[in-house]
Amino acid sequence: VIPNLSMIVGDSGGLHGKEDCVDAQERLQYLLCRFVEIISISTKKPLILFLDDLQWADRASVAVIKRLLLTLSASRFLFVGSYREGEMNEHHHVWNMMSTISDLGVNARVIQMSHLNRDVVNDMISDMLRLSPRLTRPLADIAYHKTKGNPLFLKRLMISLSKDGLLRFSLSRRRWVWDEEKIQSRKIPDDVATFLTSAIFKLSPDVQNALCTLSCFGAATDEAVIDVLETDLGVNLKNALEYAVSEGFLEKVDRNYQFSHDRVQEAAYNMLGFEHRAEMHLEYGIALCLRTAKNDNDDSLLFTAVNQINRGNLSAISDSNHRSMIASLNLQAGKKAMSMSDFGLALSFFEHGSSFLCQNHWNDDYDLSLELFDCSAKCAYAIGDHMRLGEISKQVLSGARSFGDKLNVLYHSVSSLFDASLMNEAIDKGFWVLS
Repeated sequence: VIPNLSMIVGDSGGLHGKEDCVDAQERLQYLLCRFVEIISISTKKPLILFLDDLQWADRASVAVIKRLLLTLSASRFLFVGSYREGEMNEHHHVWNMMSTISDLGVNARVIQMSHLNRDVVNDMISDMLRLSPRLTRPLADIAYHKTKGNPLFLKRLMISLSKDGLLRFSLSRRRWVWDEEKIQSRKIPDDVATFLTSAIFKLSPDVQNALCTLSCFGAATDEAVIDVLETDLGVNLKNALEYAVSEGFLEKVDRNYQFSHDRVQEAAYNMLGFEHRAEMHLEYGIALCLRTAKNDNDDSLLFTAVNQINRGNLSAISDSNHRSMIASLNLQAGKKAMSMSDFGLALSFFEHGSSFLCQNHWNDDYDLSLELFDCSAKCAYAIGDHMRLGEISKQVLSGARSFGDKLNVLYHSVSSLFDASLMNEAIDKGFWVLS
């Protein structure tokens, strides 16, 4: 997440040899907290950390935030997070964190942000068009009625009105002018997602296809990925993406193309049918995997490649050798994630790798199967997912050929019982292993 941080703390945040995953994770969190604390006390002004889209935050990220809030002084550190309403249920990691820190005396508040009211919409349009609020009031009333004060909806509506000539700059009057009757009578979808989709459909087919391709990789994509797709798949993307940047659908920051808003990415992604989407993920994943085979040092490209394959159509891969190869790639990606102490991501790779194994994998792919399940158990223990650890343990205990091959899983199982304060069960299981 913060690769340059290794220049300050070194590689001490990673996993060393056969070290316990929990120890490595604790050490990384401690180093991050110390780093932030040093920054906060080196200036008279408080340090403010803002994170958007918390509904997508993983367990490891939330754990770091919780530790920061519990460790640092409230007078020196302020955390602000935003999330999309309706997309975080009561069991989400963020709500669990909020409950814990409140019980421990941290002042935490939830502030519900409503849409912009009519006056604020008028102020925005007035500032946008460099006109007095009195002149923009009629246009603002129409815009508010059509967008209900949704900021993204409002922004895209104003761009759309300008492109369609309903809002234009008059050289003779030296100001922006608009056609109120045509804007009022214009039919506009009720929700921003449908509006964005209709806006994308107005673009040329090349730009539409480029946006759909980019949407398969999430909110942001490195230009290196685009280069691979253009070279290895023979598709022209950059010109179309640059046009999308000029139209406000994308932003280009350094070597990254990123959607101007996550709703734009969702609209582009939802334009693809489910089967077509899966085929594209698989095709892009294979192309990127072939490239990673030539460059072992590019971890981000490996993660992107394997993630694309995992989101592809698994039923399309019937050859057992191909499935074993993809399982091995997931194992490789999972180990890379473990070395960076991202055990949640690592577990996801290991479990996807296990899903690619053939039905009789304990006989046909024994070594690969054992390593995938051993690593899965280690990561499940590290993130405190005791239920998943139990499920993994059952499979290893039933499939492993020797008692020695079962020891790693048994160790994590006993440690998990101790962590859950189930001392009697842990001692009983420990004696059973020794016997």
